[in-house]
Amino acid sequence: MKVKNQGKNSQPNWRFIVNPVGGGGTVHKRWPEIEALLRASGIAFDAVFTERRFHAAELAERAIAEGRRHLVAVGGDGTAHEVVNGIMRQTACPPEEVTFTLMPVGTGNDWVKTHRIPKNAKHWVEFLKNGKTTFQDVGWLTYHDGAVEQKRYFINVAGLSYDAYVAKRAEAYKTQVSSAIFYLFLIFRCLFEFRVPRIRVSFDGRVVEKLLYTINIGICRYSGGGLQLVPQAIPDDGKLALTLAGHISKLGVLLITPFFIRKNRLAPKGFYVPGRRYFSGNG
Repeated sequence: MKVKNQGKNSQPNWRFIVNPVGGGGTVHKRWPEIEALLRASGIAFDAVFTERRFHAAELAERAIAEGRRHLVAVGGDGTAHEVVNGIMRQTACPPEEVTFTLMPVGTGNDWVKTHRIPKNAKHWVEFLKNGKTTFQDVGWLTYHDGAVEQKRYFINVAGLSYDAYVAKRAEAYKTQVSSAIFYLFLIFRCLFEFRVPRIRVSFDGRVVEKLLYTINIGICRYSGGGLQLVPQAIPDDGKLALTLAGHISKLGVLLITPFFIRKNRLAPKGFYVPGRRYFSGNG
């Protein structure tokens, strides 16, 4: 999948897929201003608006079927996730023919950190006009929703075990401003509700089977409002970064979680981090 926009010499016609409830309604409030900036800049575009959960994926599929190859998601990481799933599951063209970017106006804006996509609307418009296109990897996973097997694609970080539990609880706080501190609040609040499961993980011909507090599989580095749970991730190396955390006491969670806000590359005791980039820890 191509990320960002093409260079100065091309004049693509962009389809904006707008999530009006993104950022607790911030997208709806700011869209007239954003639309005026786009028109003043001379960017060729039109816009469609989501009406329900995962509607953005359907709108992306429809746009590509109509011949559109340049898509912008307007919202947060959740909106980007939906649009990317639409790009990947459509059959009108190979996904690498589609150029995608995110205008970050939602409550979750972690993916843009890796690609240094600006959050300021005026700066973002200049980025869209003059930035360059790059490729990044896309991951996929299968899971069961009841008796039905499902498949989802991801472009940032897939979290399992406690990370997924916290993410599910976070759905109730969509109007909150996304930040590492808010994510830490949720982590601490959910500590006494979660029971650490025993999980078997296979990778690179190896198997780890143990109680795992959390599993993070990353293409890009940031999640949870800026936490770096997979700081070894490289978005275009064709590999997934993996971080496994064993059974940690509640006190241990309180002590080590703030570590991941830092840019330090040394893993705390109890974390096993295989992948293209290793940093010290113990398995």
